[in-house]
Amino acid sequence: VSMKISKQTLSMLKNFSDINMSIEVKAGNTLRTVSVQKNILAQTDIEETFPQDFAIYDLSRFLSAASLFDNPDFVFGEKSVRIGTDNDNINYVYCDPSMIVTPPEKNITVPDPEVKFRLTQTKLDKILRRGNVLSLPEISVECNGGSNDRIVMRAIDSNNDSSDAGLVDLEATANSSFQFIFKIENFKMIPADYDVEISSKGISRFSLQDKTQYWVANEASSTYGG
Repeated sequence: VSMKISKQTLSMLKNFSDINMSIEVKAGNTLRTVSVQKNILAQTDIEETFPQDFAIYDLSRFLSAASLFDNPDFVFGEKSVRIGTDNDNINYVYCDPSMIVTPPEKNITVPDPEVKFRLTQTKLDKILRRGNVLSLPEISVECNGGSNDRIVMRAIDSNNDSSDAGLVDLEATANSSFQFIFKIENFKMIPADYDVEISSKGISRFSLQDKTQYWVANEASSTYGG
């Protein structure tokens, strides 16, 4: 079966390669991946429909192979995919799915998220830049817990209280006190505005119009006062 893969889908695959270097693609129009540590799960709906299941061991290498051609055709065979044209192509061999870490069959549900807010691309970019420039390994979403207190985000090092990259106000409020901590390296989302749900049961969901979603583990050092 011959098909085209859009630039948008190739860019989502590139994003997924930052989460896990390998991927198992299932027949249909949904892509899913999970990090090797199982602390990030991602899913996106795409415009194409893949005709069959196949697994790629080195996704970056596969994308580099595709970039050798201008708007190539992808012809999916039983053991490999032909990338290019009838006269000029390369054959990319699949791997055995048992060689790679694949997502669970079902998505994670976020049990009773206590905290919800909108996270704009601008604010996320700002906090990630601060964290990276100051070598701070974590991101904290926190609230002091007064009546209708502001929810803020900071880049922090929870082992070193003297480090602080300043607050970014999320323009949302809460009536409870909490500090949810994430590893900055787990923030692998594509640049966009997200609806965020955080559960004290250890999991959070970043959702882009329900089309693209990332589930990220909260660190064990997170606290929720109720």
